[in-house]
Amino acid sequence: MTMRIAISGSSGFLGNALVARLEGEHEVIRLVRRPAASPLERRWDPVAGFVESLGLTDIDAVINLSGAGIADRRWSAARRRELLMSRVQATRSLATLIAAEDRPSVFLSGSAVGFYGVHAEAVSDETAPAGSDFLADLCRQWESAAAGAGVRTVHLRTGLPLDRSGGFLGKLLPLFSLGLGGPMGDGSQWVPWIALEDWVNAVAHLLTADVQGPVNLTAPSPVTNAEFTTELAEQLGRPANVPVPLPLLRVMFGNQLVDEALLASQQVVPAALLESGYEFSHWLLPSALSAALSRS
Repeated sequence: MTMRIAISGSSGFLGNALVARLEGEHEVIRLVRRPAASPLERRWDPVAGFVESLGLTDIDAVINLSGAGIADRRWSAARRRELLMSRVQATRSLATLIAAEDRPSVFLSGSAVGFYGVHAEAVSDETAPAGSDFLADLCRQWESAAAGAGVRTVHLRTGLPLDRSGGFLGKLLPLFSLGLGGPMGDGSQWVPWIALEDWVNAVAHLLTADVQGPVNLTAPSPVTNAEFTTELAEQLGRPANVPVPLPLLRVMFGNQLVDEALLASQQVVPAALLESGYEFSHWLLPSALSAALSRS
């Protein structure tokens, strides 16, 4: 069934990939903060709470990917407020707009596996409790802001989508390609990865799947950082034996970002996604990395 889908945050790493995946099958409307440049864009203002032109009156589904980049810079107090408000304000605004209309029937709203906390050593499915650190609190508020949309709402608890064009893998490739990559810390922390192909296909699946609430967007086989490092180095044909110096990371990113994001350990599994009938293209890391590295 062809749908008209409005997407916020469509210009980022995940947003661009999702638009490319959906636009051949559906009509995709990008919600942008600047004046619309085509009929497939609509200007929206999350502070004022409006979408220009027809608003959402002709939209079947809304996908919300708005939010400032978590690891783009050091977490000053001002940056932490920006990370929180760029998500909460946009999400609450969209939920309010959806509730005011008859047409949208599904709201897929961004979240992250950071919900489970810094050191979720036990296997975490969607029933696991929230953590107590900054990112966990951010995710709780982010998801709470989606309440009240009045339609089927899914919280996209995203792990680390893998593709050479950006995200986690995109940041690592320059170092690893030069033979300067290595495990972070002792390498024992769990990495909740997912192939970008599976991430976009899973989101497309969730547009019509009979599921609501939190859904972990991670592969079924998390690995440790040391295992991830070894596999990536092997596929690149480069050494990766020297751990990344933690003092350097702390100077570059600050203590809180390093401890709560870069060194976070989250053994997350996609129980709800599998139960909904989604079939992974890349169940294991070697397959996912091979596909990610082969993309132009």
